Amino acid sequence: MARSRSSLPRRLTKVDAVAPDHWHLTASDECYFLSEYTARTGYQGSPTNQLVFNLKKRVDRRGLSDWHYKGQAIREVATALRAAINHDFLDKITFVPIPPSRAKDDPLYDDRMTQVCAAIRPRPLLDVRELIVQAASTLPAHGTDNRPAPQDIEALYQVDAALAYAPRDFIFIVDDVLTTGAHFVAAKSHAHEAVPDDARGGRIRGAPRSDGVMGIGGTWMRRFRSADVRCLQTS
Repeated sequence: MARSRSSLPRRLTKVDAVAPDHWHLTASDECYFLSEYTARTGYQGSPTNQLVFNLKKRVDRRGLSDWHYKGQAIREVATALRAAINHDFLDKITFVPIPPSRAKDDPLYDDRMTQVCAAIRPRPLLDVRELIVQAASTLPAHGTDNRPAPQDIEALYQVDAALAYAPRDFIFIVDDVLTTGAHFVAAKSHAHEAVPDDARGGRIRGAPRSDGVMGIGGTWMRRFRSADVRCLQTS
């Protein structure tokens, strides 16, 4: 049955970087989320759990009766992000989706977060770049109890040099679920590496937490130096 209305709020909530659940984040990391996923309760745990379950639906389900739920989930998340981000701010952002657990040449490669980012505003096109790619396929982090450390993930990630040209004022790293923060930390490190020296505005800051204000979903914002790094999470 199709979902009649979204379970997602139309505003972003700031992640408490010192919360015990996200132990790889530090006070210098600035992350936001739309809704909370309830672990170990399955898709029945909450409307957000159902949404994430559909968003993560494997691509080998394509063509089956439940496949359309994945497209619905992508559109629902994109719509919520569109409502949550100040429209005047969109053209100041380079969106960088965190790569999935599969390499691009894997038949099960899933570009769901790239699709989400692109659907935030289909026209005119946003600056969405698969800047960071995974060199080899691995088991999804949510499918194992052994959570990888940032350095393990970083070793798997590579920068697509063809996309490593000057970003816009902000880099938003986008993922579906934030757990320990390891993927964000690894992706942020590569995003810093990818920004050309002449586009760094003097220095590139790793997502400052409190030295400025970024209003997304409202009508206010304060600009930072070029290529500040943020993360956005569905849950």
